Amino acid sequence: MSKLIYSAITSLDGYVADADGNFEWAAPDDEVHRFVNELERPIGTYLYGRRMYDVMAAWESMDIAGDPSSATTEYANIWRNADKIVYSTTLTAVTSARTRLERRFDPAAVAKFKAASKSDLSVGGSHLAGPAIAAGLVDEYHQFVTPVVVGGGTHWLPDDVRLDLELVDTHRFAGGVVHLHYRTKP
Repeated sequence: MSKLIYSAITSLDGYVADADGNFEWAAPDDEVHRFVNELERPIGTYLYGRRMYDVMAAWESMDIAGDPSSATTEYANIWRNADKIVYSTTLTAVTSARTRLERRFDPAAVAKFKAASKSDLSVGGSHLAGPAIAAGLVDEYHQFVTPVVVGGGTHWLPDDVRLDLELVDTHRFAGGVVHLHYRTKP
């Protein structure tokens, strides 16, 4: 069975966006970006809510004709080669290839899809990750803690869920970002 993985770049105080919705402080440097690329390479399907899809869809049309060895170009290719499922009640159409639109997030359907998938899945965005976490679907967590405190905003984890996790790995980057890798305890 494949794994459902939730990854997020967060502030030290656990937010993916500040109170104004800004997340410029989360832009990864080249070292972090290359590390993320290695984590994303085995993902076969991305699960997104509308807001995260709106942000990520930029990778579809981004001009990557420049340096083919750059971390950005590499990520664009990884993203374009994966399938995407967008959960939205308001989106009328998707704008990227290999993407399908679902009207609602159904944990039972996702569990069935996960069991049948030959590759890992990733859930993107805290608003969609919350119900996936609450349903017990998320197997691994990758948190990239950025050395900034934003004081409020969109938290990366839901408030009403208790999880017992096992620390798998940590990695410190030269720019001060720390990667924490956890898996759900059986």
